[in-house]
Amino acid sequence: MELGNASAPRAGGAHIVWDWNGTLLHDIHAVVAASNAAFAEVGMPSITLERYRELYCVPVPRFYQRLLGRMPTDEEWEAMDAIFHRHYWAQAEGVGLAEGAAELLADWAGEGHTQSLCSLAPHDRLLPLVRAHAIDDHFLRVDGSLERSGGAKAAQMARHMAELARQDVGPGRTVVIGDAVDDATAAAHVGAAAVLYTGGSHSRSSLEAAGVPVVDSLAQAVEVAQEIALDGRG
Repeated sequence: MELGNASAPRAGGAHIVWDWNGTLLHDIHAVVAASNAAFAEVGMPSITLERYRELYCVPVPRFYQRLLGRMPTDEEWEAMDAIFHRHYWAQAEGVGLAEGAAELLADWAGEGHTQSLCSLAPHDRLLPLVRAHAIDDHFLRVDGSLERSGGAKAAQMARHMAELARQDVGPGRTVVIGDAVDDATAAAHVGAAAVLYTGGSHSRSSLEAAGVPVVDSLAQAVEVAQEIALDGRG
């Protein structure tokens, strides 16, 4: 795991835990393209972005179950997962941040607030991308997954928060910003609040089922996170 270079938390301030794929990194089109390339290799029909958002869920084998009408075998899942990642990582370096993300991160840090990044992307691939976008100095921590195929976001978030506790960051003042229902579930698992963003992998209707605020831009997500902190609910 990696410590960033951000300053220590300001007493009483909110702490934001950002998701990476589909949230700070605007990679949904690369994800759909890689999915369709993988589907083509195994003889499955392609899907649209809207269909992807309608069906996508975690754990990912359940997503393939919705596509196939049955749960894939272990061999099928391993093959499709490997093919997807081969196509995705071939495109990842050319993917940009979400609109306004870099400015939001800089402004949040400049106002004396803290933030960190918790992702299921492989840690050894995540760090070079974060550094390439020159945003690593804004985070107290950057934690990617050390497990094969990502693992579970709730468990990853628990590890992330345990490390943040060493820097006096507790779940009571933490708000998770992500693009998936799994981000809200992970936040609840550690006692944090959550705000979900519609620019990634899920449809608005599926996000709203999580029972947390849903927004259409990262700027709105930060505003809501501030409100949660001020209301004492974060």
